[in-house]
Amino acid sequence: MYAPSFDYFRARTVADAQQLLSAHPGAKLLAGGHSLLPLLKLRLAAPSALVDIGRIPELRGIARQGDWIRIGALTTHAELAASADLRTAAPSLADAAAMVGDPGVRNRGTIGGNIAHADPASDLPTVLVALDARIVAAGPGGERTIHADQFFTGIMTTALSEDEILVGVHLPASAGGEGSAYEKFSHPASRYAVLGVAAWVSVANGTCSSARIALGGLLPNARRAGSVERALIGKALNEDAIAAAAGQVATDLGHDVMGDLYASAEYRAAMAPVFTKRALASAAARALR
Repeated sequence: MYAPSFDYFRARTVADAQQLLSAHPGAKLLAGGHSLLPLLKLRLAAPSALVDIGRIPELRGIARQGDWIRIGALTTHAELAASADLRTAAPSLADAAAMVGDPGVRNRGTIGGNIAHADPASDLPTVLVALDARIVAAGPGGERTIHADQFFTGIMTTALSEDEILVGVHLPASAGGEGSAYEKFSHPASRYAVLGVAAWVSVANGTCSSARIALGGLLPNARRAGSVERALIGKALNEDAIAAAAGQVATDLGHDVMGDLYASAEYRAAMAPVFTKRALASAAARALR
């Protein structure tokens, strides 16, 4: 099926893109296009105009700045997966990016487009919530920063306003005694997450001093598993403690676990402790190196 008709504009700067959005109500931003173009072809989206931001140089790149990693919104999944800075300071994000789709998707799809689209089965939102990332959005009033666990609000919905552009992601860089990991059950055809779990842990004096666990794929939006986190604090990160904490994940799932023809809600819920345990074990191993 062909997409409906629309006007096309190419923005040269973020300010240029903002002006085009203001001048064309109902316009959508185009970056890599892997999320938007299928919606256009299926007639699930019919914007009046597309504003192409794919060639704005200021939105590209990964840079280590002190205790933070700054990622431009147009950075591709392949660039995330290959980044030496991410492999050191946020390995779970590099791991997750390497699991996205196929080489074509990884080389064209962008972190900004991925998280702005907010597909509940996407990998990166789950990891960014666990890493306590900040999403940077630029609007008519200037830039604002949104914590990742407040950014994803529902199925394909975010805290972005219609007149805002997602310009970057900021991550706190992991230090000694900290580790992160991402584990997912992939759909064999699409490679989307039937279920994904991201974990970040900090160890001090042999015990877990802090933890952030995020769940994706089986809920309407990526969210933290507070019960699992609380069960870890003050415990040595051994196999028994990790298994006991992972068993608490059912408390965090509630009643909005999603199901489909491939995997029912009951099956996803049953697999959640398994993948939570795997993610925690991998994150703990990195923290204890």
